[in-house]
Amino acid sequence: MARIKDLRLIPFRIPLKAPLRWGKASELPALEHALLEVELEGGVLGRAEVAIRPTIYGETLGSVRAGLAYLRPRLLGLEADDQEAIRAVLEAFPCNLGLKGALDTALWEAWARSEGEELHQVLKPAKHRVRVAYILGLGEEEEVLADARMAYAQGVRVFKVKVGRDLEADTRRIARLKEAFPEAELYADANEALSPKEAERFLLAWKDLGLLYVEEPLPIEEVEARRRLRAQGILPLIADDSAMTPKDLRRELLLDTFDLLNLKPARTGITWSLEMLALARDKGKKAMVGSQAQSALGAYHAALLAFQQGVAGPNELAFHLKAEGSFLDFPPFREGWLYWDDLVRARFDEAAFRRYALE
Repeated sequence: MARIKDLRLIPFRIPLKAPLRWGKASELPALEHALLEVELEGGVLGRAEVAIRPTIYGETLGSVRAGLAYLRPRLLGLEADDQEAIRAVLEAFPCNLGLKGALDTALWEAWARSEGEELHQVLKPAKHRVRVAYILGLGEEEEVLADARMAYAQGVRVFKVKVGRDLEADTRRIARLKEAFPEAELYADANEALSPKEAERFLLAWKDLGLLYVEEPLPIEEVEARRRLRAQGILPLIADDSAMTPKDLRRELLLDTFDLLNLKPARTGITWSLEMLALARDKGKKAMVGSQAQSALGAYHAALLAFQQGVAGPNELAFHLKAEGSFLDFPPFREGWLYWDDLVRARFDEAAFRRYALE
């Protein structure tokens, strides 16, 4: 088995057609991420995208570089199929979720290729298609409607609507979206913006508007309030920031605080995503695969996991439609669905990547 020979980090920048806004103050005007390459002996490469999110994971490009420098001597020379040793190294380095998620994914891809296969041949699908969702950020009603029209024209039929800065205006915006896209389905992502006192009122209003779910309505530390809100059964609750790691997920499962788990391979790679999916499945919980607002490369790796057993969707695999360019030929969506036979044709474009690389 080939050993790990080198680890490389190449920053890149892809502008967005319009900024993504969420939470109380966060805004993303461009994808300023990094490509992580794992090279094995013999020249086999695995790649993944590092989603750099200072306001979510506390990671910057500088910290990702420093983290990789710390991990490099501990990973080089390990055999690519020695998952126990690799996992021990990564888990002995707390936090740094974006870096470790990308490392894990790139290592899986390199290992698969060292065996003469692609990652999609290792992660065999449990279904032939999955439902796709697109993230609508905070903004003026007309701006959000224009964004939705763009995604709808490209085959999206489910929208995740960011809410939280002006809850009354958010409710009006949801109503406008329902009117403009009567065939589409909607759910909300509150990014912890509601208080325990007001949560019931807004969830009841959103239920009346026909929303599917609400993601993280309460601050993460409000564990008991979240458990009570879920028990009320107003709308199904999605766990995201409250279940970032397997350790977090075990706590939330024990307290029964959610209905649907939002898995994000950008922070849990393949190893921990599969583990968390199994934990949720064993407790009768459904799962979806979420976006960390990545390029088509990150969407591709996330999509491979969306086809696994226990993922009931909708899956946030369409954010790359908001980007002004791509270096992976992600397949089109067909009437709200992504098909496995289309996905496996996707290929990384070296020449296109050089146009966005910063080094």
